[in-house]
Amino acid sequence: MSMTIDEIRQAQRADGPASILAMGTAVPPNVYHQAEFPDWYFRVTKSEHMTKLKQKFKRMCDGSMIDKRYMHVTEEMLNAHPNMCDDTAPSLNVRQDLAVEAVPRLGAEAALKAIAEWGRPKSQITHLIFHTTCGIDMPGADYKLLRLLDLPHDTRRVMLYQQGCFAGGTVLRIAKDLAENNRGARVLVVCAEIFAVIFNQPNETRLDGSSGRHFSGTARRR
Repeated sequence: MSMTIDEIRQAQRADGPASILAMGTAVPPNVYHQAEFPDWYFRVTKSEHMTKLKQKFKRMCDGSMIDKRYMHVTEEMLNAHPNMCDDTAPSLNVRQDLAVEAVPRLGAEAALKAIAEWGRPKSQITHLIFHTTCGIDMPGADYKLLRLLDLPHDTRRVMLYQQGCFAGGTVLRIAKDLAENNRGARVLVVCAEIFAVIFNQPNETRLDGSSGRHFSGTARRR
């Protein structure tokens, strides 16, 4: 007897709701303690002459309740690319190149932690969802992550760019749909950002364009 469409769809779907099986996080290796950050920031951007603005920034840092910052940007990097600290100079290509390389690697570091916690072979991953707001490239960060993790080439991928602060909710919604509508699916979700793309020198209307928060998170879903 042939199956009905409803029976076919039911056979394709998971028996239960999606669930998170493991999580992993990673941050860039460069650590800047908050008490020292204003001196570093104004020095590397050659803005130490802006004494009143620096004092204002110190007060902001003291009241932020942040202990330390993890950043991809280093002083050596900024010395090598001085345009990143000059609002009047072009720097988009440099920032893009930094992000294109760093974002997939940061995502891979977090993903490996999640996979280790999950405790199953990477080959069982069926879907990959990757989000970033920076470093748009082709082939995308999803493909580069696939190579870094040595995942099967038939892993079904979803790449999302420019989703902003609501990206976490968006990728989890997509992961839930994939997991619940594909029996046996194992979905790896990766969100990775570095804010080298908006690091700037201070001025009277903008302080600390780096935002100071650099993060990556992954979740595994059934």
